[in-house]
Formats: sequence, structure tokens, C-alpha cells
Amino acid sequence: MNDIWKRKQELPVLECRMADGVPYLSFPMLEKTGIVRHGFSTRMGGVSTGVYATMNFAFLKGDDPDHVRENYRRMAKAIGVDEERMVLSWQTHTTNIRRVTEEDAGKGITRERDYQDIDGLITDVPGMTLVTFYADCVPLYFLDPIHWAIGLSHSGWRGTVARMGQVTLEAMSREYGSKPEDIIACIGPSICQDCYEVGEEVAAEFRRAFSEEYWPELLREKPNGKFLLNLWRANEIVLLEAGVKADNIQITDICTHCNPDYLFSHRTMGNERGNLAAFLSIKEL
Repeated sequence: MNDIWKRKQELPVLECRMADGVPYLSFPMLEKTGIVRHGFSTRMGGVSTGVYATMNFAFLKGDDPDHVRENYRRMAKAIGVDEERMVLSWQTHTTNIRRVTEEDAGKGITRERDYQDIDGLITDVPGMTLVTFYADCVPLYFLDPIHWAIGLSHSGWRGTVARMGQVTLEAMSREYGSKPEDIIACIGPSICQDCYEVGEEVAAEFRRAFSEEYWPELLREKPNGKFLLNLWRANEIVLLEAGVKADNIQITDICTHCNPDYLFSHRTMGNERGNLAAFLSIKEL
């Protein structure tokens, strides 16, 4: 299935894997560590119908809850994790991070979440699977192979301006003793610069948040006065400035907006759609 994607570079970065009829995307840099199980979903392999077809992970968008639950069951089986130990974020474009413990198992799936306004999750508990949601925004995967700790964060343009990647690294350092220079970080499927048009107000936020030397590559001005924003590069800069080594960063080559047949995209579909999800878990020995 790797040949179906419209990619942003000639040499593929993300790999498309298939297990039990469920396709998902994965990062070779994370795979080769042997420490984690992870994946990024596609629209395929699920049971949802209509605008949610077929692999939707959002319970709160009007889809049949039984269908959504079955989608989680299928993805859990495909990537080799326990569905009942998944923990779901509650995203509102904040930079709030929650430390996930064994007591959080199942929150958002088998149990109600007792938290809101959480765009990032971290844990050092093997077998607990962090889950965050997307339809153009940027997924950020983090692995500390020294302390066996992980993080998974949602970074739209607001999160990127507020340096969600740095905030997640700081939370991992505070909770687990993680050092940025040890971290493996991956920037997941999301909207590419060619597809992401923003107005002057958003462009101004990025000029305030990033050094002037980066403006030409982050903001490409169009004849209509709008700008094309490079969220992938912006998040890479945040990670580098926070101390992550360049060789430890892997950046997606797949755009959600360029691949609407295979990925949900807010820019393409509006609110009448399902949600993609990112999954990350430390393997149990």
C-alpha cells in the first residue's frame, strides 16, 4: 500500500503497514528501537459509515458509538496493544500535558474522562497506550529510550506558536528525568505547506514566535495577500531549539489534505467527517 500515497518527497519516510485488514502508518525511527508500539490511522479498515467511513475514532461527532468502539478494537489488535488500557486526550488547542498512570486505563473508551483541555499525554507505564486525534493538525511522537518514557501531543497552529513540542519535552524532563538530547521525536501526518493557507493574523503570530531568519521558509506569501504556512518545519525548529538532535527527528512526508481518499482532512471535508488518531505505547517485557 505504500505506493498509493501522494508524498511530499521522493524517498518515502512513513511506512504503510497492514495487520488484520487494518492499514496504518508508522515511523521506521520508532520501529527500529524495539521499545514501542505505535501507529497513525488512515480512513480505511473500520466499520463506520457515511461521512465517518470507515475508520473514525471520534465519539463526539455523531458517529454510532458501537462503530467507534469497534474501530478502537480493530486498531488495538493491528498494532498489538490492549484496547482497555488506551487513554484518550481531550483536545482544545492548549499546551496542557497529562501524566498518564495505570489508574487512567480506559479513560475515554471504557470509562469517562475526568479531565478536559488536554492536548498532550506522557507516560512511563508499559502497556498504557496514549491516543490523540487529528484531521490536519500535527501529531508529535516522543520516545526517551533511556528512561523508557513516551509522549504524544497535538500541535495545530496555536499549539505550534505556543511551542507544544518544547512543553512536552519539559513535562517529560520534569516527570521522568528525560533529556532532550536523548529523545527520538517524530512529526506525523498533517497538512503540508502547499495546502495550508492562512491570513495575516496567523502569519503575525508566527513572526512573533519565531526568529526572523526562519520567516522565509515558514511563511510563503501568495499574490492574494495570504500565506502558506509550514507547520512541519515550525515544529522541527521548536524541537531543535529545545535540544533534540537533528538526527533524532523524523518528519512526515504525507499530507492529510493531499490524501483525502485515505486520510480525514478538515480543510477538505469541514466538520462533516471522522477523526484520525495517533497511538503510542511502551512495550511490556
